Amino acid sequence: MIVRARAPLRLGLAGGGTDVSPFSDLHGGQVMNVTIDKFAYVTIDESPTADVELHATDAGITERIPAGPLHGELGPLQLSKGVYARICKQFLQERYPAIRVRTYSDAPPGSGLGSSSTMVVALITAFAEYFSLALGEYDVAQLAYEIERHDLGLSGGKQDQYAAAFGGFNFMEFYGGDRVIVNPLRIKDWVWAELEASLVLYFSGVSRESARIIDEQARNVVEGNAHSVEAMFRLKDEAVQMKEALLRGDIKRFASVMQSGWEAKKRMARSISNPDIDALEALGFEHGAIATKVSGAGGGGFMMFVCDPADRMRLVRALSGAGGQVYDSRFSAEGAISWRVA
Repeated sequence: MIVRARAPLRLGLAGGGTDVSPFSDLHGGQVMNVTIDKFAYVTIDESPTADVELHATDAGITERIPAGPLHGELGPLQLSKGVYARICKQFLQERYPAIRVRTYSDAPPGSGLGSSSTMVVALITAFAEYFSLALGEYDVAQLAYEIERHDLGLSGGKQDQYAAAFGGFNFMEFYGGDRVIVNPLRIKDWVWAELEASLVLYFSGVSRESARIIDEQARNVVEGNAHSVEAMFRLKDEAVQMKEALLRGDIKRFASVMQSGWEAKKRMARSISNPDIDALEALGFEHGAIATKVSGAGGGGFMMFVCDPADRMRLVRALSGAGGQVYDSRFSAEGAISWRVA
């Protein structure tokens, strides 16, 4: 039997960072995001050997491990190992089957599109299909969060897992005790099309700052840094405003909220922006952009630019000459899915 799964990557539109503990536990977080037609993919079948075979085909990394509990350093394939270990312990009564897991992603880790969490969601979705586990979207997202944040000790928030599991435009609420409410938005077709035509996605380079930025945000909350905490409350409010702009089809308001949210986000931690990002922002505004922000924690990765669709090609040409890459993308209404090939 061969099982495949995929989960969509996401763009953080507003409120990003307020889903990170301890802020979300103490004050509640609110995030507005949307998934796009870029995915993390997983294939699971029976191992051709007696071992568990793990392949990250996009990175060219392969590892064989004994079919049993994990020991020692997990290394670059820690996401696959973490999901395998948790599924076997929690759902298979500590039975460790010899399987082969092959993965790849349309975006690299650190891109700001939630690629690591999306991969974990895709892995869980594939494992659930392979072992016939009855897991809904909330179950998959919460399990992915626990594996990343608790089992593997990786820094980050909660929005990426829920975006990948549910798909589409979602307004999300995060509270203490791991309570999450996902509110899917019904976006009118013309608003959907206008946003796709207005949004330019630009890859500036992989961010190596994200974990440090997230840790700094959490530390600022714990230490009561008024400047940073005030910015997070503003981001919460702007997530609500972003939701209202989308439902009303007010694209100018959408752009205004995105830009003010980006200005607030830069106050949450010192490394969220840098001179290279500032230069790209200025370049965008010189060539038709009316709003911009970095998707994800910051420090690099993907940047979003909003422009009048009539100015799109002028903006694309300017960004294409800046050393990065403009990505063609569309929104995705579908969350994580799995299927059996044979």
